[in-house]
Amino acid sequence: MAETPASEERAERLQVAALPWRRRPGGVEILLVTSRETRRWVTPKGGRMTGKTDAEAAAQEALEEAGIEGVVGDEPLGTFRYLKILKRRAPRWCVVALYDLEVTAEHAEWQEQAERERVWLPRDTAAAWVDEPDLKALIAAFEP
Repeated sequence: MAETPASEERAERLQVAALPWRRRPGGVEILLVTSRETRRWVTPKGGRMTGKTDAEAAAQEALEEAGIEGVVGDEPLGTFRYLKILKRRAPRWCVVALYDLEVTAEHAEWQEQAERERVWLPRDTAAAWVDEPDLKALIAAFEP
């Protein structure tokens, strides 16, 4: 049996994510969701989608994972890396382009509501709740 080349083992998966936000009298709030497998607090994210721009794909992930819609930015705020850990597969590094999403609609029911929790938090609290250092920095520095 042939060995997998080291370059394939280290290949990073490209993903897109939304940074859902809204303005409140006390300042900007960020919406986080729990991941399905590890239950960590994260931003809605997923793979790139054929036929959609990366920004549109990020908005689609936000609708599916958090039940929200809004106006998505055309350009990413930045990127972050994380180690995707799945129960049935080997961990894999992912590089994620993060797009801001000003939330204009929040649905009471959504596709993944049985699998995830969602919460609105002040920006600094949201940054403290996520694990990935680069995502923490992107959230903390976010100014709409």
